[in-house]
Amino acid sequence: MSKSSLPAPDHAATLREALLAADFTADGLLDRLGAPAYAALARSETVPALRATRGDSPLDTLVRLFLLQRPVAEERAREALPLDECVADGWVTCESDAGGEVRACVDVRPYGGPDGEDWFIVSDLGCAVGGAGGIGTREEGVVLGVGGASTTLAGITVRTPVASALDLGTGSGIQALHAAQHATRVTATDLNPRALEFTRLTLALSGATPADLREGSLFEPVGSDTFDLIVSNPPFVISPGARLTYRDGGMGGDDLCRTLVQQAGDHLNEGGYAQFLANWQHVEGEEWQDRLRSWVPYGCDAWIVQREVQDVTQYAELWLRDSGDHRSDPGEYDERYEAWLDEFEARGTTSVGFGWITLRKSAAAAAGNPSIVVEEWPHAVQQPLGGAVEEHFARQDYLRDQDDAALLAGHFTLAAEVVQEQVGLPGAEDPEHVVLRQHRGMMRATKVDAVAAGFAGVCDGSLPAGRILDAIAQLMAEDPVLLRDRTPQAIRLLVEEGFLEPAPGVGARGE
Repeated sequence: MSKSSLPAPDHAATLREALLAADFTADGLLDRLGAPAYAALARSETVPALRATRGDSPLDTLVRLFLLQRPVAEERAREALPLDECVADGWVTCESDAGGEVRACVDVRPYGGPDGEDWFIVSDLGCAVGGAGGIGTREEGVVLGVGGASTTLAGITVRTPVASALDLGTGSGIQALHAAQHATRVTATDLNPRALEFTRLTLALSGATPADLREGSLFEPVGSDTFDLIVSNPPFVISPGARLTYRDGGMGGDDLCRTLVQQAGDHLNEGGYAQFLANWQHVEGEEWQDRLRSWVPYGCDAWIVQREVQDVTQYAELWLRDSGDHRSDPGEYDERYEAWLDEFEARGTTSVGFGWITLRKSAAAAAGNPSIVVEEWPHAVQQPLGGAVEEHFARQDYLRDQDDAALLAGHFTLAAEVVQEQVGLPGAEDPEHVVLRQHRGMMRATKVDAVAAGFAGVCDGSLPAGRILDAIAQLMAEDPVLLRDRTPQAIRLLVEEGFLEPAPGVGARGE
């Protein structure tokens, strides 16, 4: 199929019924292929899946046709699909002169929604991570399917019901599909008009409400419109030029990500969230945290998490492999590698960070008291994190209003799934240190002293913090006044990182 010709969604509902009837779903694939072959497919290894689908069931046919992108016999395709409609709409081609072979025109990939929904992501052939061709394309204008970045953004996005949502740079429509479940109106934009057509197909084949599709770059397609939620998995790769629309920003350095973040504030409603994946430069002589703080627009709080850092050689090699340049002529590969290093040297870039950026429009930020947290957290987290994002900003709101006296008068509870670990030599009377560890959300761990550990252990919401500290001071033979003076900062940190929570329905009632 030519890149200018894409399937029509006219009979998408009928095709969806056929796919579901054959159990062509995320769960159905796992059951049919088995865990090893399913995992191998995610690594772009197709041989185990080919072996597992040697049968003649409709599910075997659909796996071979749409996931492995192998031709199937017309007779088998007709048993699995409303074949005539699929050919007429352009989902598949039927080559009668090749013995009745049927071939897929697009990649159709089962995708499980957060509440067990059976969805389908439609993308270009061989351009879904784990697809028959895997990643590794240098073709301009291709539209990719589901990948790790897509699922990461979907997992960290706040999912409260909203009136309006914007998926900026929609690609194959994964974020728009998620947003359609909790937003009354979804707008999806992309610079690539083919991406908008793929989004239309993804939504139709998944049985979702159609989105308002608009072509253009950054916020230009939406004019002055504002939204309750903005999400974007932009073409964030920092590269010498904009060779590949699906990944390269087309601006110098990390300017595209910076521009996206800085302009988002003007398009957020009060209380609205904007959530992005991004790359940013680590520049010689500049703190990366300061660089990112400067991106935060007026009137917004921000939580920025750096998940990974690569030196410039690792970064260049990663994206040269992504586009398949490592399989090209060695001389051409060397030239591209050299160009990448020249670009970084000219900009003073020593390494590149990757992570998440969340903005929230707030009255406190507009009044000149924004909460801007920039941190590095490369450790494991528990997705989905949308709820943890909301909780983070709620804690920031609480702490902004609490001075030390208010904290001591406050009531707290230990957050769910927090455990205490004591570390020290076997047989020692006292531990060398105590660690509080979360088993959900960000899964943080923090070292605490005996006072903070004892305080956290008895927080059940019944007593104000000050009275708990007085009891600890008596047990430890410490001066209660000095203990009250030095502990609020520790309480504030434990609240900020989610180890302690303000007790629900309990105000600062005094002591």
